Amino acid sequence: MEAQTDLQSYLEQGRLALAQGQGREAAIAYAHGAQLEPNDPAIHLGLAEANLALGDYAIVRMACNKIFELQPQSGLEAKVAQALLDLLDHRYERALQNADAVISNDPSIAYVHALRSYLLHANGQDYDANLARARATRLSHGGRFDKCFPAIETPSTPSHDSVMQEQPYNRPNGAKLAEREHIPSWSRLNAGGCQMIGTRFFLNQNPGFVTNVIIAINIVLYLLVQIVPSLYGVLGYRYPVPAGEYWRLVTGIFLYPPSNMGGTLLPFLIGMLSLFFIGRGVEIFYGQARYVTIYLLTAIASSIVCYLIFGVGLFPGGAILGIFGAIGVFYIANRHSLGMSGTSAIMNWTFWLILNLALAGSSGSVILELVCLGVSMVIAFLLLPRSKGRTML
Repeated sequence: MEAQTDLQSYLEQGRLALAQGQGREAAIAYAHGAQLEPNDPAIHLGLAEANLALGDYAIVRMACNKIFELQPQSGLEAKVAQALLDLLDHRYERALQNADAVISNDPSIAYVHALRSYLLHANGQDYDANLARARATRLSHGGRFDKCFPAIETPSTPSHDSVMQEQPYNRPNGAKLAEREHIPSWSRLNAGGCQMIGTRFFLNQNPGFVTNVIIAINIVLYLLVQIVPSLYGVLGYRYPVPAGEYWRLVTGIFLYPPSNMGGTLLPFLIGMLSLFFIGRGVEIFYGQARYVTIYLLTAIASSIVCYLIFGVGLFPGGAILGIFGAIGVFYIANRHSLGMSGTSAIMNWTFWLILNLALAGSSGSVILELVCLGVSMVIAFLLLPRSKGRTML
């Protein structure tokens, strides 16, 4: 009983490590499990998944073949193993069929949804890929599965000889990776000149990159404005915009008023936290280009609308409301595809909307926020990615 408990513990450790993109830690956890039970298909599947993240493709193939020896082809582990082999052979359609078959039998496996997202990206179905990635993130409680899969643009495998030097499947009792002191990291592929990772792949593997850049810009400009308050007068928003100074429509999005003009730290902190937690989701669901467009366009449009109606501008609050509205539109539009997780997401979104409106204070502030939110949701709806041949759900 104790050994079985330890085995489950190692399996869970491996799954958690993979969800965080930590292939080496996952391989170590699964290797300890292999020492306890060398004939468990789940352990060998974990080793295959971990070594796929590490780039040891020969080991992936051997682990998958071991699964076929231990389990009928109809088993879930065998189907995932076949999907991984098809992935390595660039037979993405066939791999996707196996991944779908696993999900139809057990839709709770986060890794398979992440695998499905990768395969959909490989087939050019980015919209459905983002849905699958969202489900993987929810099932793994925030896991991103970074660097768990090879680059799509330039797939490659390490040389056979270099892999065989550290072969864990040449022992009679199955895989015992824990006996190796060193497990090669993902960076080893780059060091060996095996592949070049382009900008697009980098952004796919770092879905919060654009959000982090926007936050960094906000922080730098906030500190500069506090040090040099006059900078706010040069770059901050003004209505009407002075002739020839239309840059204020963009620069004003990132500027919070300095303390000598009544600005406080709290709105800035709330805005940055909102960007950090919500912006990443919008970046994943809409893609980097649409995300930046939503961020800039909703801030400009909502501020102009509010100025025309109420005589006030809302930089940079319109941008924050823009991403909040965008993620709401995405959840509502895809509620059927996301299943129960979509319903839960809509309820959470509605809760935070009501709470935000309750904290707005005056009725005038509530109306301003509703106007900005409405503008942002219209823009987000127009920019909402669609599947090929499919409209709103």
